[in-house]
Amino acid sequence: MTDIDRREFVADLVASAPEAIFVSGLGSPSYDLFAAGDRDLNFYLWGAMGAAVPTGLGLAVARPERSVVVVTGDGELLMSLGALATVGARRPANLTVVVLDNGHYGETGMQRSHTGMGTDLVAVATGCGITDSARLDDPRDVARTVRARSGPSFVQVPIPAYDHPRALPPRDGVFVKNRLRAALGLPTF
Repeated sequence: MTDIDRREFVADLVASAPEAIFVSGLGSPSYDLFAAGDRDLNFYLWGAMGAAVPTGLGLAVARPERSVVVVTGDGELLMSLGALATVGARRPANLTVVVLDNGHYGETGMQRSHTGMGTDLVAVATGCGITDSARLDDPRDVARTVRARSGPSFVQVPIPAYDHPRALPPRDGVFVKNRLRAALGLPTF
């Protein structure tokens, strides 16, 4: 693992793509995204382990003119690895998947995850057809994480296994959904 501070990294990531839709996986990625500044274009997932990449993929396909960035953890991604195959098959150029990888299941007690036991997520993403896949070891490279692309991208960000104080985003799913829909000029209900 590296010494990349996940909270600072996510704040820099949001600052580098202010017009992007951000989808965050449950737990720390949502806390970090909220701590970077609550925005109408943030879509926080609560209690939907494994849903961040499928949700981001749906938004990317529905809104090809918008950049969509998924920020999730290794444990959450491991719950839905098949979604990477669908991303590779659909190839939305506007989708970036960022995995904050501490090698642990942070929300269930810090048990080691499969990445902590040798699973190489970059190899998995590449094998699923996401050819623009890389491991980011230098936080100064955050700008390359969301650059213009010809296909989807996948970025694994190794981080230390420690917690920041929780910054809790809104838990009202209907509110978060309607806020995003309104920001995209869609009707709310």
